[in-house]
Amino acid sequence: MSTPILICDDSGFARRQMARSIPDGWQVEISFAENGAQAIDLIREGKGDVVFLDLNMPVMDGYKTMEVIRQEDLPCLVIVVSGDVQPQAREKTDGHGGARFYS
Repeated sequence: MSTPILICDDSGFARRQMARSIPDGWQVEISFAENGAQAIDLIREGKGDVVFLDLNMPVMDGYKTMEVIRQEDLPCLVIVVSGDVQPQAREKTDGHGGARFYS
């Protein structure tokens, strides 16, 4: 059985790089979203048990995405992957519970 992984970033380059970082041999099914609104739809469809999430995106940013995930109690593990290394970004993501932050 494969694990559904969702990579959400507005940069096509970043999405491809993240997908390439997943080791060969892992049984995963990868989906992609360009913004948080697309990510929420895919998570609701069961395509994001593990979500790699950027913070700064158009339409719906990562902060709002985590807020919706929490409000709807959507079943996923969020791993925040962002170039935004400001202390405020870390504090804000911590407030959404269960998020991990990697820059």
